[in-house]
Amino acid sequence: MVRMTGLAPLAIVCGLALGLGLWLLVSLAPRLSRPNLSSRVAPYVSDVSSDARELLDRRTADPLPVFGAMLEPVLSRARRVVEALVGGNELVGMRLRQAGSRMTVDEFRSRQLMWASAGAAGAIVVSIVVATTQPLPFGAPIALVIVGAVGGFVLRDYLLQRAAKARVQRMTKEFPTVLEFLTLSLSAGESILDALRRIGRISRGELAAELATVSRDVSAGLPLAESLERLSGQLRMLPLTRAIEQINGAMERGTPLAEVLRAQAQDARENAKRELLELSGKKEVAMLVPLRNRITYFYACSDLHPDQRRRRQCEGRGQAGGRLQSGGRASRLGSRHRLPGQRRKRDALQGAAELPTNAHGYPGRDSRRANRLGH
Repeated sequence: MVRMTGLAPLAIVCGLALGLGLWLLVSLAPRLSRPNLSSRVAPYVSDVSSDARELLDRRTADPLPVFGAMLEPVLSRARRVVEALVGGNELVGMRLRQAGSRMTVDEFRSRQLMWASAGAAGAIVVSIVVATTQPLPFGAPIALVIVGAVGGFVLRDYLLQRAAKARVQRMTKEFPTVLEFLTLSLSAGESILDALRRIGRISRGELAAELATVSRDVSAGLPLAESLERLSGQLRMLPLTRAIEQINGAMERGTPLAEVLRAQAQDARENAKRELLELSGKKEVAMLVPLRNRITYFYACSDLHPDQRRRRQCEGRGQAGGRLQSGGRASRLGSRHRLPGQRRKRDALQGAAELPTNAHGYPGRDSRRANRLGH
């Protein structure tokens, strides 16, 4: 029986990858044999024959017909799962537009593939280093490589989401100021297009740059309403979408734009205040969590530590002794400061306890007299 070492699983994976790569290269190599009649006629009748189109599509798009037919259901399902987890091409395009990136969806997918390859390579290096020190189970290197590849793929998508969210938040903060600037320009007598051009020329910010693209599209011949709707569909920012709808409606009905934009700016300010209050409430609750944990940890350590328990016991004993000493001192002080009548009653009771009794066990006459004197 052959003994499996720690590098055996990695060798198996590398052998399978090498075999699949060689098979792929062989399948892509041109055939040296003479093609059959259907393969030679198919390019000329592809516009009228569905079988010819299927034959040409299969040969050009599927270099591995056997593996393609076997793995197509699994790959399609995996593709749907990946699109559900990280989003399809449309969602990725929207996130790229929100992040202000100039990459296309294909370039971003290529970057994701590079990140996945880097994660898999890092996992292979880690598995080799660990395997040199101690033996690994059979499936551990394979699982580590898969986790590294998936982690790199998902991490690149997460970074894109984070960049898009941060840029949208910056544009949301700039939105009330931009609306007030538009209102001021319209009140001064400028048109909406001139106001947008002024903002793109003077202002510095993410939203001002997006409005500058609108003015450039209008200069290129695109209508203003269509350019604004296109910007709204690309950014998917709710306050901007509402403002663009109000602007388009006001331009269609002939309503003064200055009043509409002033109302939109006021609503944006109120929304910003409400979001700030919600964020402050969440941060306040989040600040209480570590404080509570620290207090609980402090009390737990003080209760469980032996020095603290011994110190508390000593303090308790000292307090009890102090109470006893204070009680004895108070009793002595009370006995010194008693009244003469109380002192005489005490002496009479002590004397009655020492008097002899009669034959029946009752105190005699002298003892009863002492008791009367005591009372």
